[in-house]
Amino acid sequence: MITDKEFTLRLIRQLTQALEKLILDKPEESLMQKELDFDSLMKDIFKIDFKEISSKSKEEIIAIVNERQERDHKDYYEMLGNLFYFTGKQTNNSDFLDKAKTFYELYLQTSGIFALPVITRINEIKKSTE
Repeated sequence: MITDKEFTLRLIRQLTQALEKLILDKPEESLMQKELDFDSLMKDIFKIDFKEISSKSKEEIIAIVNERQERDHKDYYEMLGNLFYFTGKQTNNSDFLDKAKTFYELYLQTSGIFALPVITRINEIKKSTE
C-alpha cells in the first residue's frame, strides 16, 4: 500500500524529471499532452497552489520543506530549483531565478551530489544578476 508520503515523493520526482526535460528543451509527447499543471501539482505536494507558494519568501518555503522528513529534503529542493528556474526563465522573473539559485544550492548541500547541470544553472543565474 502506498502511503501519502511515498505518493508525494513520487510526484516530486516525476515533476523534477518533467521540468528537467523542459529545461533541456527535450519534452516528451506525453508531457506536452498533459500540459504540466503547476497549480494542481503544487496542491498535491504542498496543499497550496503555485501562485501562493511562489509569493512566499525563500525562508518561508524552506520552513515548509523543513516540516517534511529530512531524508526527502534533497528531492524537494531539486524540484523547487527546477520549478523556479523553469518558470523564472519563461517569465523573465529575477525573483524566481534567485529562488531557483537558493534551492539548487540547498539541493547540492543536502544531497552531497556533484551535479554539473545544477552548478551550471547556478552560475548562469549568478551571471544574469550581475
